[in-house]
Amino acid sequence: MTYTLPELPYAYDALEPHIDEQTMRIHHTKHHNGYVTKLNKALENHSDFQQYTIEYLLRYIHRAPETIKTSIRNNGGGHANHSLFWQIMSPDGGGEPTGDLAQAIQDQYGSFQDFKETFTDTALTHFGSGWAWLVLDAADNLLVISTPNQDSPFMYGYKPLLGIDMWEHAFYLKHQNDKASYVAAWWNVVNWKEVQRQFTKPALHTR
Repeated sequence: MTYTLPELPYAYDALEPHIDEQTMRIHHTKHHNGYVTKLNKALENHSDFQQYTIEYLLRYIHRAPETIKTSIRNNGGGHANHSLFWQIMSPDGGGEPTGDLAQAIQDQYGSFQDFKETFTDTALTHFGSGWAWLVLDAADNLLVISTPNQDSPFMYGYKPLLGIDMWEHAFYLKHQNDKASYVAAWWNVVNWKEVQRQFTKPALHTR
C-alpha cells in the first residue's frame, strides 16, 4: 500500500481573502505532493512499514531502519502535518470553539483569548521553518508547542489538534515576511468543528 495526496475539502480559492488561491494550489499540489512521493519512494523496499497509518508510522519511527528514518521524519511528517492542516481550515471557519473543547481551553488557559495569544506568540517566535500546535499529551492535557521543520507531534507522543504551517511557502506569496499578518488572517479560517472532532477521536489508528 502507498500513501496518497488527500483532496482538499474545498476549492483552492475558497479561503480567500485570508489565504490566497495561488498559495493553496502550490502548497497542496507541489509541497504536500512532494512529501507523499518521497515517502513512498523511501518505503518501496520496506513493505512491512507500508501497512501502517501515517500516525502509527510516526509514533513508532524509532523502529524504522536508519536508512529511511530521516525520510520518514521529513516526508512522513510533512504528509501528516499537511493532511491535518487542510482539514482544520474552512471557508466557514473562524470564531471560537464550543462545547467540551472550549471548556478544556478555558480550564487550561483561563480564556480563549489567552489561549489565542499564547498560540500566536508560539507561532511568531518559532525560529526558522516549522509549526505551532495545540496538542493533547498522554494524560489528555492541552499543550501549545512548536516543532521544527516537518517534525510531527506524533513523534513526541502528542496528539495534534490544531496546527499552523510557519514555513515560508505557506504565506510568502501574499504576506512576504509579515508573519503576524499571516497568523492573524489564518485565525479567520480555523475549522473549530474539525478541531473538536480531533479532540474527541481515539488517539491511534492503524490501517
